[in-house]
Amino acid sequence: MWEVRAAEGRLAELVEWVLANAGPDAVVYRSGDDERVVLIGPPEAGPGEPPAELVRRAPHAWTFDRVR
Repeated sequence: MWEVRAAEGRLAELVEWVLANAGPDAVVYRSGDDERVVLIGPPEAGPGEPPAELVRRAPHAWTFDRVR
């Protein structure tokens, strides 16, 4: 899982960047309430480091093991 918070007013641009750079197995979600983008998928599906001007802080990433 990969999560990042967009810079103020830049959510749409960040979503476009994530979609253009994420792997084909990635599932991308957005939150309008606090301008976050979440990507769920294998580690190789991550989009990499987004442009600094699009984010409020560096992305966070967590690795999970599937239970079922």
